[in-house]
Parts: sequence; C-alpha cells; structure tokens
Amino acid sequence: MSRDRAGRPGPGRDREADDPAAPPTDLVSVSADGRVSLERGRGGGGRGIYWVLKNVLLGPAIDKIFRPVAEGVEHVPTTGPAILASNHLSFADWLFMPLVLDRRVTFVAKSDYFTGVGVKGWAQRRFFAGTGQVPIDRTGGRASEGALRAGLKVLERGELFGIYPEGTRSHDGRLYKGRTGVARMALLAKVPVVPTAVIGTDVIAPPGKIITKIVSPTVRFGAPLDFSRYEGMESDRFILRSVTDEIMYAIMELSGQEYVDLYAPTAKELAAKQAKQDEEDEVSPQA
Repeated sequence: MSRDRAGRPGPGRDREADDPAAPPTDLVSVSADGRVSLERGRGGGGRGIYWVLKNVLLGPAIDKIFRPVAEGVEHVPTTGPAILASNHLSFADWLFMPLVLDRRVTFVAKSDYFTGVGVKGWAQRRFFAGTGQVPIDRTGGRASEGALRAGLKVLERGELFGIYPEGTRSHDGRLYKGRTGVARMALLAKVPVVPTAVIGTDVIAPPGKIITKIVSPTVRFGAPLDFSRYEGMESDRFILRSVTDEIMYAIMELSGQEYVDLYAPTAKELAAKQAKQDEEDEVSPQA
C-alpha cells in the first residue's frame, strides 16, 4: 500500500500531542560513562514543540517542497512500543521518517547539540529535544551501551524508537553489516522491529553536503518482525547476530540496496586506502 502526503490519515495532527491527558515528556539523557538518566518533566514542552515543528513550522514546508512518499505505514503500530530499524543514507533521514507518521519517533543524537550556550544554544536544544532526539555523550567509550539503555527507556514509555543498525551513514549508498545492539534491544524490551527503508535522501543531501537536489524521497515500512521465539537469549551472541542479520535482510529487500558484509567504518577506511593507493600509482614513474 502506497500513500502520498494527501493520503496519510489525519494530516497535520499528532495523536499524542492532541491528548490533553498525556503526561509531561521526560527527558532521557546519557552521560559520558554510559549512565542513563530520566529527568521527570524536563521535556514537559516536548510534545507541544514536536507538534509545532512537525505540523506548523517545519513539516509543512518540507512536505510541500519534497513531497515524500510513504509506503507500508499500516505496518507501524498505532499504539505501544516498537523499534523502527532503518538504513542510513543521509542526515535528512531522521526528518523524513517521522514526517510520514502520526506518532512521535525518538532517535539518539550527539550531546553537543544540547550543550550550546546563549540564544543559539537554547534554540538548538529546543529544536533537537522537540524533534524527538535523545542526547548521548559519545566520548566515553560506552556510547553503544548508552544508546541501548536510552532506547529501552523510550520503549518502556510505550513509544517508538528509531535506530540505524549500521551505526553510521553509508558513504557509497550500499547497505552495510548491522550492529547487534538493535537485536539486544528488541529481545530485552520484547517489542517488534519494523524494518524501514528511506530511499532518495542521499540524492537530496549526500554525505558532507546540505541540500543539492530536490527530489521526492520514499519512506517504506515493512511488516513487523517478531523475535519472541528468542526470549531470554539476549546474551547469546550467535542469536544476536542471527536476529540482526534478519533485520538487515528485511531492510535490504525494502531499500533495494546492495548488501556488503562489512561494518560501514571498516569499508570506508578500506575505500580511502584504495583511493590513496590508486592516486600514488597514477603519479609514480613508470618502470
């Protein structure tokens, strides 16, 4: 089932933001040593800011300019917790995925975005908190553990948590090996995983650039994956790898990307070394 912006249910509304009885949004944050803290009510205006940005200030403009296409939205649960596991082609991915859904989606973001000072720092904090970002300090060597705990907190609240199993953006448009954190989170939280593919954002904003071309991206959701058969096995590394590979295969089918059985940073490093070697070969004198 494919629906464009005109066909999405309840355009311009956010069910959670419309509920006057909804509790204040707690602010989840992760310290440099991987500790997760939940500050009750610190994100109290979070739902309101999220709704205003999505439906008044930011969302309508993005919708009108790019006209994103949504497919398989019916696969995303309308209530309750779930993990949205997506490919990652561009910084713009986290803008388009939530835009096509009625529910709020929470991601993790660098804590630097939340520590600015002055008016600019305040505006930046409000923007990232308001668009569903969880601050995480990546300098302590325990970022993955912190992201896991933060995700579990979000899922405990019955919300949607977005994650990029590759861990970083693809540098060449291919799909890379997934990190097993997504599998561990799914088994610990006992929630479904909705495989997701965002297509065309690397044309809009390639790595290292802001916006280079206006095209309509597609956000495609697959049927939820149920891993309840592995309950209690979240410490088995073979099970975690199997679950992660199943998720990545589902993403590959949705995105149509070529799959590479390497972690993205490793592949990027190898590509850089090869490019350097090729450059040296070109300038070296021929025997």
